[in-house]
Amino acid sequence: MIKTKEINYDDSRHERCGFPEFIYGEGKTIGQLETVIREIRKSGHAVVATRVEKKSGKKLAETFKDGCYDQKSRCFYIKTEKKRANANKITIITAGTCDLPVAYEALRTIEACGYRCNLISDVGVAGIHRLMARVEELRKASVIIAVAGMEGALPSVLGGLVSCPVIAVPTSVGYGASLNGLSAMFAMLNSCASGITVVNVDNGFGAACAAMRICNLDFCPEIGLEGHAGRA
Repeated sequence: MIKTKEINYDDSRHERCGFPEFIYGEGKTIGQLETVIREIRKSGHAVVATRVEKKSGKKLAETFKDGCYDQKSRCFYIKTEKKRANANKITIITAGTCDLPVAYEALRTIEACGYRCNLISDVGVAGIHRLMARVEELRKASVIIAVAGMEGALPSVLGGLVSCPVIAVPTSVGYGASLNGLSAMFAMLNSCASGITVVNVDNGFGAACAAMRICNLDFCPEIGLEGHAGRA
C-alpha cells in the first residue's frame, strides 16, 4: 500500500484481482488525479480514470504524453504494453447510439488492460433483424457486455441466443417512465433468460471489470466452466 497525505494507492490489487486499482475521477482535483496516476505508472500497470471532466482530461493528456482523454466516455487512460496471450475476446453491444458513452467507458477500461475487445452498436430489439444479422459473430465471444436503456430488453433476447456469460448494463437513456435507468435495470434483473449478470445504471466500468474477471478464469475442460481464479 502506497500512502500520501490524501491517497492510499493499492499497488497489489493486480496480483489479487487480475487488474490494477482504477481511479474514479469525479470529485477529484487535478492534483489528486496526477498524484495517483504517477503512482500507478511506477508499477507499470494500465491507468484508467473514469468520470473525468473535459477540462481535467485535457490537462492530464498534456501532462502525461502517453495517455489519452476520450470525451465520449469521459475516461483518461494509459494502456499497458502487455497484451493478454489467451484467446478470450470480450464483445460490447449496444441497443442504440445513445448508449455509446457507457459502452465506451467499458471499452476504454478493457482495452487499457490489454484484453481483446470489439464494439457492436445500434442493434436493439426495435429492429431485431439488426441483432440477428450479428448472431454468429456474437457466438464467438468469450463474454458479452450488453448495454441498453429504455425498456432494457436487449440482454434478455441476447441471453437466449448465446452460451457465453452476458453482463447487462442498464443506461439512463429514455423518456420519463424510464426513471433514469431504473426501468431498464428492473427489467434486466427480472429477465427470463437465466444467468444474466446485471450491474448498476450507466456502470460500463463495472461491467468491464466483471468481464475481465471472467476472462481471468482458468477453464478446465474436464469439468466445464468450473475452475479457479488464475491469470489471463
